[in-house]
Amino acid sequence: MSGLPNVAGLFFEDVIMKFIYQYLKAYKKESILAPLFKMLEAIFELFVPLVVASIIDVGIATGDITYIRNRCLLLLLLAAVGLVVAITAQYFAAKAAIHSACKMREDLFYHIQDFSNASMDAIGSATLLTRITNDINQVQNGINMFLRLFLRSPFIVLGAMTMAFIVDAHVALIFVIVIPVLGVIVYLVMKSTLPMFGKIQQTLDHVLRVVSENLEGIRVIRAFGNEGKQEDTFTKKTGELYDRQIGAGKIQSLLNPATYIIVNMAVVWILWMSGLRVDSGQLTTGAVVALVNYMSQILVELIKLANLIVLLTRAYSSVTRIQEVMDMPADERLHDGILTKTLGQEVLSLVDVDFAYPDTVENVLHHISFHLKSGEVLGVIGGTGSGKSSLVHAICHDYDIAGGQIRLVGEDVRGISDEQISKLVGVVPQHAEVFAGTIAENLRVGNGDASDEELWDALDAACAREVVESKAGGLAASVVKGGRNFSGGQRQRLTIARALTKHPWILILDDSASALDLATEARLRNNIQHLSWKPATIIISQRASSVRDADRILVLENGEMAGLGTHEELMRDCEVYQEIYYSQFPREEVGA
Repeated sequence: MSGLPNVAGLFFEDVIMKFIYQYLKAYKKESILAPLFKMLEAIFELFVPLVVASIIDVGIATGDITYIRNRCLLLLLLAAVGLVVAITAQYFAAKAAIHSACKMREDLFYHIQDFSNASMDAIGSATLLTRITNDINQVQNGINMFLRLFLRSPFIVLGAMTMAFIVDAHVALIFVIVIPVLGVIVYLVMKSTLPMFGKIQQTLDHVLRVVSENLEGIRVIRAFGNEGKQEDTFTKKTGELYDRQIGAGKIQSLLNPATYIIVNMAVVWILWMSGLRVDSGQLTTGAVVALVNYMSQILVELIKLANLIVLLTRAYSSVTRIQEVMDMPADERLHDGILTKTLGQEVLSLVDVDFAYPDTVENVLHHISFHLKSGEVLGVIGGTGSGKSSLVHAICHDYDIAGGQIRLVGEDVRGISDEQISKLVGVVPQHAEVFAGTIAENLRVGNGDASDEELWDALDAACAREVVESKAGGLAASVVKGGRNFSGGQRQRLTIARALTKHPWILILDDSASALDLATEARLRNNIQHLSWKPATIIISQRASSVRDADRILVLENGEMAGLGTHEELMRDCEVYQEIYYSQFPREEVGA
């Protein structure tokens, strides 16, 4: 029997005191009143068998209709008061559980926002989704049922046994024998099923990962006719989840018949012994009914207690998984320095920078060095896999660099807060990502205080005014999830406008004009060069035409600097740039 208390003790000591208490302490009143009201309800229930016994022994035995009516009214009163008390207890328990889970979900979500890309890559979005939804729901259910039953069920079991001794100590010895037997059955069932619940949660993670990947990549899957394979994978994973849930359910289903058999045998035993004592005049018929009712109450409460242990075990597993995420250090940098910039000042400096992604052995960038002043334009060009996008991750400090130094306005990037970096640097990624809502809400992501006039200025600079004007409602036009009601070029221009709305000191266009025609792209570059706040601009592209007019061009090959200079200098001295340029502009066209 020691294993059963260990489960509850583990929950109390390791979770309630260390983790859940910090959320429940704001609801101390509810957390105290809920179990107290449930105990009050239990007290009313324990009196019911005694009232029924008195009806049989006094009212029915003497034919006193008035006594029977009064006792029945007393039963109705006990039921009514018990109902009110139960509803009150459940209200307090639900309030404490729901609000605690809500605060826990908020804290977890805010903590996740501080994770770097490396941390997000290590955990995985599917796992985080499970933690913030299913796991917290399990904790909420565990808190709710714990507050409602952790005092009530043991109190009913012990109280019913005590009341049985009050009714008849001789027959009550049956309770002393039966209750441990029922406890052993509950313990054996729980011992067999508890390890299964952790595996069920892990399998649920896998199912959610498969679903998430399929929903995000549905177009690719359909393009390759891969639906059948994905359906097989999903069927396999859900089959594993089904088998584990059914396996745990089958063992758990033994609890009810096993306990009912024991209780019914105990009832027969009670009736047999009570019958002998009734015949000898030592016990009344009403007392027999009371003893049977107390045994039934014990059965119900033991089953409730078993279900409570299951919920607490699931909650414990879920809290452990939540704590794993909460205990991961946030990557938020808290640098208090106030950064200022003047026109012409050096705003970005890379000195001998090496860069590698987490859990990789080799660097993807080697000894990268360049400087960029306010108002300057740097073009970055190179073949696929040359390290262009990795350079963006390094500048934005999405991942820590492996060596060298990156300075923003004279400050080491590792000492600047994430909030300041987001204000300093405006990045337009390769894949234009817009969010469900309105166009205005998307544009204000980087600057929530931007006026409509500022939004239109950004749209003009991004050559996106016609995109908005073509939509009914203008800035208030709706954007569906993923921006699927816009073309690729329209999404790119909207994301460029979004970056311009916050007036960044450094603007990085990471191949973000690939869906634009050459004329629109040229107009976009001209608009950016004439922005009033003169940002330093990095244009990353595989098109030589996109970077040809930049003040300087950085040529990357296999993560190394193959050249740095103007278009004319690179055409003269850099073979890699020449190869890229002539592959896009044949020598005959260049000569013409």
